[in-house]
Amino acid sequence: MIEKPKFKLYFLHPKFWLTWLGVLFLYLVSWFPYRLQLLLGKGLGRLFKKAMPRRVNIARRNLELCFPDYSAEKIEQLVTKNLENTGIAYFEIGIAWWWPNWRIKRKLHVHGRENLDNAQKDGKGVLMLLFHFLSLEVHARLHGLVKPAVGLYRPHNNAVMEFLQTRGRGRSNKYMIQRRDVKGMLNAIKQGEIAGYLPDQDYGRRRVEFVPFFNVADASTTTGTTLFAQHPNCNVLVSRCVRRDDGSGYDVYYEPALTGYPSGDDKADAAYINSLVEEAVLKAPTQYLWVHRRFKTRPEKDMPSYYD
Repeated sequence: MIEKPKFKLYFLHPKFWLTWLGVLFLYLVSWFPYRLQLLLGKGLGRLFKKAMPRRVNIARRNLELCFPDYSAEKIEQLVTKNLENTGIAYFEIGIAWWWPNWRIKRKLHVHGRENLDNAQKDGKGVLMLLFHFLSLEVHARLHGLVKPAVGLYRPHNNAVMEFLQTRGRGRSNKYMIQRRDVKGMLNAIKQGEIAGYLPDQDYGRRRVEFVPFFNVADASTTTGTTLFAQHPNCNVLVSRCVRRDDGSGYDVYYEPALTGYPSGDDKADAAYINSLVEEAVLKAPTQYLWVHRRFKTRPEKDMPSYYD
């Protein structure tokens, strides 16, 4: 369990001054009108598209692999829109970490709250599957206003950013668990907590199955979802967050608890989880994190990369 960290004088060391400058800028912008932040984010995203060709190429390649029937023109439209949403996501960090409850609550639109309540009946813990949509920071904050949760996270290499992200992500939630702390996650489920988990990135070769994701037949997919879901006190459901195009806020959805999962077949279960990710992505394809090399790990090390 990671408790909220305390401020240290060490954070004022000159090597962190640029970090603090960036944080100050983000904090000040967070107080701008919401629609202005969206506009600034789109502009930043267009700048990203010009300044980060490697990430742009990764996004383009992922979309080409997942949607081979799309024309080059449609792929490019999706890439452009996705980078605009990536720019918006930068400013959403400030929204998630620093907006007061009264302000962010006005942007929250909840759907399926009863599914979350039902999943927690009789003291059950909930493995809440979240996916890497660009509004993930806001999603975590908004969910905490519905029912505070715990979540896995990866510590930041920058001490100041570690301090800020841990406090920010815990603002309306309970506590964080380091992503390798399997026992901590299982204990949270045992105690009836809602535990957020993200199963939709390429985590390498350890504890994975190679199963389809869209039109890629051999996507490295974690079996960690099954590991946690096997706990006898666990129900599993999907939650997703979509930013509204009209600037009126975010729709947070809670789907009914999964039935018949896990099945005992790790490969089939991993493929099933990927199908849930696909279903969510198709509802808001330009808001998904396409700049991650989702298909980096191949079944055999000598197989050619999808990204060459």
